[in-house]
Amino acid sequence: MRDDRERLLDIKEAIGNIKKYSVKGRRTFEEEELVQNWIIHHLQIIGEAAVKISDDFQEQHPDIPWPKIIGMRNILVHDYFRIDINAVWAVVENDIPQLEQQIELFLQE
Repeated sequence: MRDDRERLLDIKEAIGNIKKYSVKGRRTFEEEELVQNWIIHHLQIIGEAAVKISDDFQEQHPDIPWPKIIGMRNILVHDYFRIDINAVWAVVENDIPQLEQQIELFLQE
C-alpha cells in the first residue's frame, strides 16, 4: 500500500508533467487536443492521489483545497462532457504553482 509521501510524490510528478506542456501557453492548450488531454490526464492523477491521501494528513493541512481537487478529478473522470476548458486552464495557471510549492514543503518535512 502506498503511503502519503508516495502520493505526494505522485502529485509532484503530475505537476511536472503539466508544466512540461503548459509552458507553451494557453493558445497551445486551446488549439492542441493532445496537449489538452495530457494536462487533463495529469490533473486526474493529482485528484486520484489526493483521494488516497489519508484523512489525518488532509486534516493537518487544510490550506490545501482537498475537496476541490477531488471534485475536479470527479468531473474530469466521470462527467467529461461538463469539462470547462477555461476552468482547467485557470487551475493550471493559478492553482498548480501554489500546490507545487506546498507539496515541495511537505516533502521536505
